[in-house]
Amino acid sequence: MTTEFLRYTLDYAKQLDKEDILRDFRNEFYLQPNTIYMDGNSLGLLSKRAEKTLLESLEDWKIHGIDGWMQGNHPWFFMAETLGEKLAPLVGAAPEEVVVTGSTTVNLHQLVSTFYQPKGKRTKILADELTFPSDIYALQSQLRNHGFDPEDHLIRVKSRDGRCIEEDDIIAAMTDDIALIVLPTVLYRSGQILDMKRLTREAHQRGILIGFDGCHSVGAIPHAFSEWGVDFAYWCNYKHLNGGPGSVGGLYVNCKHFGTMPGLAGWFGSTKEKQFDMEHTFTPAQSAGAYQIGTPHVLSCAPLLGSLEIFAEAGIENIREKSLKINQYLMDLIEHELPDMGFVIGNPREDIRRGGHISLEHEEAARICKSLKEHGIIPDFRAPNIIRLAPVALYSSYAEVWQVVQVLTTIMTEKHYKKYPNTREVVA
Repeated sequence: MTTEFLRYTLDYAKQLDKEDILRDFRNEFYLQPNTIYMDGNSLGLLSKRAEKTLLESLEDWKIHGIDGWMQGNHPWFFMAETLGEKLAPLVGAAPEEVVVTGSTTVNLHQLVSTFYQPKGKRTKILADELTFPSDIYALQSQLRNHGFDPEDHLIRVKSRDGRCIEEDDIIAAMTDDIALIVLPTVLYRSGQILDMKRLTREAHQRGILIGFDGCHSVGAIPHAFSEWGVDFAYWCNYKHLNGGPGSVGGLYVNCKHFGTMPGLAGWFGSTKEKQFDMEHTFTPAQSAGAYQIGTPHVLSCAPLLGSLEIFAEAGIENIREKSLKINQYLMDLIEHELPDMGFVIGNPREDIRRGGHISLEHEEAARICKSLKEHGIIPDFRAPNIIRLAPVALYSSYAEVWQVVQVLTTIMTEKHYKKYPNTREVVA
């Protein structure tokens, strides 16, 4: 039996699992029997530590009542900043540059209302045509609030192939009428990583502020927001960071902008010493905390306290190394087992350009996803033709990846998917 042939066997996958330095973290998560979870890029699984810190916060409320603000296991008054400190290493920032607050779109509204300051000829916002729709809706509404027509003032860089965005095309669009740039770190369909360092440098050379949506990268790949000079960023914490459905979002503001008045001021953006003075003069915190608006959603923050302990122990570099390896193994298996089944791997193949999930294209994608679910495999569908598969470094095994491809082969060979309509579910 040749070494090349062995690569495609279950024994080889099991050997990779034995060599995996992160394998013990799998025991931290609630994995369901007879189910293989490949959708951690949409909603991460519950960990036992996240459950523990949530229950501890419930206990704080039960025992301390209003005194939970300053007492108990996890005092609420400092929870957003405490979580920001724990998140900072994952995004390459100083602790005071990160805070956990709001949601992805609320934080985007806050940051654009703060940093979009149209003056003279500079009135337009630059984005891309493949970004998540919610970001586009927010940018359009911000432009309308300034009296601008989004059709003219929201510039969306075109994709050459419908999958990826070329950095050269983004840079070419950085013209002297652009006031602000908002881009994804990782494109949600194809998993392409944009070169944030290069784009930030090019934007600043032209006098343009730039921010990034990190929803599909934070917790999956290392970042260096402060080193790169990124002006701001925002993200959700329920995907790769396993914070739970509706988990509170996160935002980063480069320390060079501390003191910039929030576009949307609220009492929890106050400096801590003044917050309960109840003055009608807003005194913003000299940190990312200034860009909070309302009271922290304590019970939605609490699971992150436990989840981020796991990330600190595992190390984001180790997580990235396994993510690249296990996703490459998935692609190798697909190409070996399913060469003539109509599949196209739509994500970038180079490690430096590939995020934490595989984008598998097929004209019957919606049907195939339903068939996979019937077989106990949880994928993710994105219209019109994408099956997203995300082996997650902390809880996915190589043996599971091998099994996913065997099931996919059976589904395609037996045409099991044809029993379903080729339409998405209500929640895709």
